[in-house]
This record gives sequence, C-alpha cells and structure tokens, in this order.
Amino acid sequence: MRSRTRPRRRGGSWPPARVAAYVLLGLGAIVVTTMSGLAVYDRELFWPAAVQNVGLDLLAPLGLALGDPLRLAVEALPEGGAARVRRALTGRLVRLLTFPLVSTVLVLATELTVYFTSYFATALRVGWLHELMYLHLLAAGCLFVLPVLTREQALPAWCTHPVRAALVFLDGIVDALPGLVVMTHGTLIAGAWYLHHAPPGSDVHHDQQFGGGAMLGIAELVAIPLLLTVLAQWARAERDRAAVLDRRLDGELAPVAPVAADGAAELVRPWWETEDGEVAERVRRQRPGD
Repeated sequence: MRSRTRPRRRGGSWPPARVAAYVLLGLGAIVVTTMSGLAVYDRELFWPAAVQNVGLDLLAPLGLALGDPLRLAVEALPEGGAARVRRALTGRLVRLLTFPLVSTVLVLATELTVYFTSYFATALRVGWLHELMYLHLLAAGCLFVLPVLTREQALPAWCTHPVRAALVFLDGIVDALPGLVVMTHGTLIAGAWYLHHAPPGSDVHHDQQFGGGAMLGIAELVAIPLLLTVLAQWARAERDRAAVLDRRLDGELAPVAPVAADGAAELVRPWWETEDGEVAERVRRQRPGD
C-alpha cells in the first residue's frame, strides 16, 4: 500500500483497474497454478502440468503487465530509485533480452525446451528444479509482455504502437505452436514418469492430447486481450497527439487577429480578398455583395 499512496501524494493516483489486474489476474494466476489442485495432480497427470506451465508463461505475465509495475516503481520511488530503475531498463543486457524478436524466441524456446528435452521429466523428480522451472517460465513470459504494455520507454524508438500490434499478433501465432506440437506429438512427454504415476484406468496418450489442447486454448485466449490492449493504447496515444496538436495550432493562430487602435479586434479578411490568382478572382466575381 505504501507504493500506491506515494503517487497519490505527488498529485496523481494509480488506477484501481491496474491494481485489480495485477492482483487478480497476475498474482492470482501464480497462486492458482502453483497452489491449487493443478499443483496437486501435476505429477500424476500431464494436463494439469501443461495448464500450470502455460499459465505461468502467458497468463500471469499478462496480468502483471496490465498493472504496469515498472511505471508504478518509477512514480513511487524517490528520484534516485526511479533513476536506477530507468537505467536498469535501458541497460544493454535488458535491452537485448526484451528486444521483441529476441523475447518472442525466448518464450518459444522455453516451452519447447521444457517439453522436448529431459528438463520437464527431471523437474518432476527433483523438487528444486521444478520450482526453478516455474520461475523460468514466468520470467520468459514477462520479458515480452512487460516492455510491450508498460508506459515507460522500455523498447526501442522504432517500436511504435503499430509495430507493437504486429509483434503481438506474431507472438500470438508463435505461442500457439507448443500446444499444437504437444497435442499432435506421437511420443509421450515424460512418458516413463506418467506411465508409472498415472491413476489406474487413465489414458496417458489422451491426457497429453488434452493438455496440448488446453495449452493452445489458453495461448489464444491470452493473445486476444493482449492485442486489444495494445490497440487501445495506440488509440489513446493518437488522441493525446491530436489534442497536443490542436493546442499548438490554437496558440499559433491566436495572434492572427490583431487589435485595432480603438481596442476592437480587427476581423480577418477571407482568403479570396487577400490572395491573387484565377480562383480568387473568380470567387470575387461570384460574391459581388461581399
């Protein structure tokens, strides 16, 4: 609560919708994936583990990014702390990892590495590696979503809103690939483990197909609000730009009407009375009474 009240004391406030998105969708997704029945049965059935992983990789980062913790940190921290946050965002390593194409590849590589190497099967046996895998998936997702949605300048200047919308659309397609591959993969993922630990009577192959379908569905459900958020930011930025331009034009046009000697404002004459040319001459002939 302390970090939220500081911007208010500086004359601003943090939108309740951002707080709700951060707490309910972001932190809520982390709690559900790691502390609910999904965490109880992820070592017996594949589909709870698949939902866990895609929730940490896609859903939780979206909720955290909608809360915009980077901008909140800059506004809530003292000037020295805010400067350190901005320096960290512009550091060479962070710039490389959050570069849109690099972060998209990292998300895809993380998912494929988890399921198509010994990483996942080992994590099922080793507790600390299982927890590290959770953190790995969450960090990979945040590297893409947080810079795209934050109001801080965390991306290169060429990443305008149209470019971000295109990157989010591309990322939505890429995020669907692991689910498709898992769903259609003929070989069991961590098959030795699940064949030994699956409940009696369960179909391990069908379980994997169901898990891949859940991954695909969640990936597409996350892509839609992410794209809509970027489009809404784009529209808001265009409105703000238009408002700034209108104010500037109003300021430039204000001195056009000079004050006459008697204090009354001199009317601005129409263009056809002040300009020369065939069109102006034709308008003057058509308006003899003016």
